[in-house]
Amino acid sequence: MNDFDFLNGTWDVSNRWRADFLDADSEWEEFPAVSHASRHFDGGASFDEIDFPTKGFGGLTLRLFDREREEWSLYWSSRRTGVLFPPVVGRFDGDGGRGVFEGKDTHDGKTVRVRFVWSGTTAGESPRWEQFFSLDEGTSWIHNWTMDFTLRP
Repeated sequence: MNDFDFLNGTWDVSNRWRADFLDADSEWEEFPAVSHASRHFDGGASFDEIDFPTKGFGGLTLRLFDREREEWSLYWSSRRTGVLFPPVVGRFDGDGGRGVFEGKDTHDGKTVRVRFVWSGTTAGESPRWEQFFSLDEGTSWIHNWTMDFTLRP
């Protein structure tokens, strides 16, 4: 239930995303962000707010642990829209601190399957978040965003 405790604190975030999230051959763009994350509900909830200063937007993520199903639901909202996106749902594996979360959403008017992957979440590692979209229900995936986190002192 304390899977997201690693994220507590203030982080500098190095981002890379594709110019077109649905085109695996589009160019990568790099830009910074700053994230502030906190723990709630005795580890059963996590909240962060992230700002992308060179992009002119930000957002927040709410993560909730369902004790009965033993899985997390992750909800994103962008400051640009104020809309809560559909959740991605999943869990961390027991060894190595890797978490995989999936759900359905739309992007540019197309239905996509979304996958978030967290890695590097054990003590002494640098956390990484990655996003993938699938247009074919998960048969193939387009890796379209990566965030590398560095904890501020």
